[in-house]
Amino acid sequence: MKIGLLFGSFNPIHVGHLIIANYMANYTTLDKVWLVVSPQNPLKKYGDLINTYDRLEMAKLATDNSIKLEVSDVELKLPQPSYTIDTLAHLKEKYPQHEFAIIMGSDNLVSLPKWKNYKLILRDYQIFVYPRPGYENTELATHPSVTITMTPMMELSATFIRQSIANKKNVQFFVPDAVLNFIESKNLYR
Repeated sequence: MKIGLLFGSFNPIHVGHLIIANYMANYTTLDKVWLVVSPQNPLKKYGDLINTYDRLEMAKLATDNSIKLEVSDVELKLPQPSYTIDTLAHLKEKYPQHEFAIIMGSDNLVSLPKWKNYKLILRDYQIFVYPRPGYENTELATHPSVTITMTPMMELSATFIRQSIANKKNVQFFVPDAVLNFIESKNLYR
């Protein structure tokens, strides 16, 4: 089975994430997409990241009724900070029957040369790229391992959702109902 890995903090998971994952699982050569909840991205500041297990639970709630989308907690079990190359090596060893690919935005494709062992990633894994505003033409876009997709572009961010919740704005339809109920029940992002 060919599995696409969509890494993220999912702080919180929102419909933009789900649209990307669903597109990749249904409109590319991928059979499934695993949403990999990352404890901490080494290239990002810690900021207002909530409890990892709350983010994991929200991702599970968001994908509960999906056949092709699953949530993975693999990075929670690995040394931190978690580097994609280490996660890929772990998954390859644990699930030799699967072929893994990476899903990333065109903004991450631009910063890929800053990643640990990025040349190995390009050599050994296919990368499916979804468009991000302002990052249409990237140097690595023509690399043989890179597939640029026509995923619908969404300008929705977890930062916007967190700020909206903090300002008591309505975020219905930006996050799945089950996720919104979870956020409200735990009084998150207030």
